[in-house]
Amino acid sequence: MRLDKFLKVSRLIKRRTVANEVSDMGRVLVNGNPAKPAKQIKENDIIEIEYAARTLKVKVLKVPQGAVSVQEAPSLYENC
Repeated sequence: MRLDKFLKVSRLIKRRTVANEVSDMGRVLVNGNPAKPAKQIKENDIIEIEYAARTLKVKVLKVPQGAVSVQEAPSLYENC
């Protein structure tokens, strides 16, 4: 799954366009490296987001194959 789509589906960022903008600015790191919106995300990746004057660091637990409900979204990652 693409990074921008994962950020939206997991509700770490509310809109995919915002996820694209943040990634293009170099404020999203995957495993310590700057990542473009099209970066493929897999399980156990560490994502760091510098967004809205805070840094959020999460570990990907599961990459969904389709739509994800609001209740299921937090189970896709864990805070580091």
